[in-house]
Amino acid sequence: MEQGFIRVAAATPKIRVADPEYNAGQILKLMEQGVKDHAKVMVFPELCLTGYTCGDLFLQDALLDAARKQLARIIRDSNHLDVIGFMGLPFQHNGALYNVAAVVAGGRLLGLVPKLNIPNYSEFYELRHFTPGNRKPMWVEFEGEPVPMGADLLFSCATVPGLVLAAEICEDVWVPCPPSIRHACAGATVIANCSASDETVGKDSYRSSLICGQSARLVCGYVYANAGEGESTQDLVFGGHNIIAENGTCLGESKRFGHGCIYGDLDLRRLVSERRRMNTHRPSGEGEEGDYMTVEFRLEVEHLDLDRHIAPYPFVPRDEGERSRRCEQILSIQAMGLKKRLEHTGAGHAVIGISGGLDSTLALLVTARAFDSLGLPRSQIHGVTMPCFGTTDRTYHNACVMTRRLGAELREIDIKESVTAHFRDIGHDPDNHDVTYENSQARERTQVLMDVANQVGGLVIGTGDMSELALGWATYNGDHMSMYGVNGSVPKTLVRHLVRYYADTCGQEQLRDVLLDVLDTPVSPELLPPDKGAIAQKTEDLVGPYELHDFFLYYMLRFGYEPARIFRMAVHAFGEEYSGETILRWMKVFYRRFFSQQFKRSCLPDGPKVGSVAVSPRGDLRMPSDASGRLWLLQVEGLS
Repeated sequence: MEQGFIRVAAATPKIRVADPEYNAGQILKLMEQGVKDHAKVMVFPELCLTGYTCGDLFLQDALLDAARKQLARIIRDSNHLDVIGFMGLPFQHNGALYNVAAVVAGGRLLGLVPKLNIPNYSEFYELRHFTPGNRKPMWVEFEGEPVPMGADLLFSCATVPGLVLAAEICEDVWVPCPPSIRHACAGATVIANCSASDETVGKDSYRSSLICGQSARLVCGYVYANAGEGESTQDLVFGGHNIIAENGTCLGESKRFGHGCIYGDLDLRRLVSERRRMNTHRPSGEGEEGDYMTVEFRLEVEHLDLDRHIAPYPFVPRDEGERSRRCEQILSIQAMGLKKRLEHTGAGHAVIGISGGLDSTLALLVTARAFDSLGLPRSQIHGVTMPCFGTTDRTYHNACVMTRRLGAELREIDIKESVTAHFRDIGHDPDNHDVTYENSQARERTQVLMDVANQVGGLVIGTGDMSELALGWATYNGDHMSMYGVNGSVPKTLVRHLVRYYADTCGQEQLRDVLLDVLDTPVSPELLPPDKGAIAQKTEDLVGPYELHDFFLYYMLRFGYEPARIFRMAVHAFGEEYSGETILRWMKVFYRRFFSQQFKRSCLPDGPKVGSVAVSPRGDLRMPSDASGRLWLLQVEGLS
């Protein structure tokens, strides 16, 4: 429950039809088990105290009285359990019978939520027994105490920020305008559904897509508990198909034709952050969607060992098929962006600095796609290699071979002499391998590219990726600048997969071989002299692993998480790969550089957005260049 994580459960007891005493015992056993497993929210099926398949027995006073009595027992006997539970039963009021979800916590009946949409078609004949409920809460009596009953009830946890629950029952979510829409607009972050949905061929797939889709549409957690074993099989079979979803992602799904609990760790802060970011996810105005009643309850806050997958590479899909589709889409977006820029400017040529590294390789591949879509010859792509003091034979060879095999024009301009002359001009000792030594080479290369572009009437295509821009790992007005930056919103962890995808799908064995060698080459700016012919300057030794920085970047910008939460998630996600000490070390570097280097991002060249996170000063990151990072850095230091 710390930092907005909370464990929820969808529970299906094995019941006996028309035996509330037995069923209450099964529910209590599952509640005990759920609390042992650290669940704080538990949802049980529709009419689970009696069984959904009682038929005309719902008209018997004995059954209705027993259901009320056993609900009172559950309230009493679960008083010591730190959990809020939703469970279904028939409830009689003013001569009408309602299908309700009872909401129980802390030895109290917090409320009764009636089913609004009563199906009476095909195998369903609920209108024979039940009356549709009211939205507006009214007061009813239970065990001598007034209790609110109505669909428009919110259950807000005073001790867990962001935990606001609401309920709907089975058919309610299958109609065109489910109550959960209003609930979410009124502030509910978690929807409980007590359900009794029978099994027919193919229905499970639709049910899964329905629940996951509803959680995505409403940006909420959705806990769906379905009736299962023990229900009458006279005409129907119930499979206990339980689902826990969060904003479109299925966190847990039970096997059908059984009983028991499934669990999921909801990220409440993620939901709240996403809603805050989406200004179209507007709360309803007071009275506009009906007046909601809010009932408060309390849960103890405790540490939760996360049982939830946190992707260490949030920019990269785990599934190979999805990853390939994503790569194809991104390459197409990049190429389409460049295509439009070339058309608009009338430029029939492109100029790219080719280093033999990953980023310039990706930029060259994208440019080739753009030229193909325009019907322009690839020979009008000018790949310029500019060897200097740090260039190694391996990267030089790869740059040359790759450019030729793509059909682009290769142009070699050795800049050692011009950089050496520049050192003389500014009085710099070439034996002093400081930042001036390095950046003079980067700026000379950019000047060469700009001037070549003027010669051929073309555009300089930027190669720098989003991870480098986030860290400010670029020479200001050097590789930082271009006329169109195709990689500006592609993180380093994704660059590798894009190049690999191109290699696997290009259909050219020789091109594939060189691309694979580029992938195998350490990331380096190659601005320092080689060490015995090998790359001496490895970027990740200096600024840290890009996979960590991409993780920090994603959760900071996408959801606005604070450093302590990102650190906890990183430790969970990377497991044994990095120690907590290592993660913290590079987290300090990330925040320090992120805030100090915003001035470089504030004047970025244009480039296409490809994902949900981007650092364009015109699009996604309107951040002052001189903002203080003190709040973030203090929190990082406090993690030591």
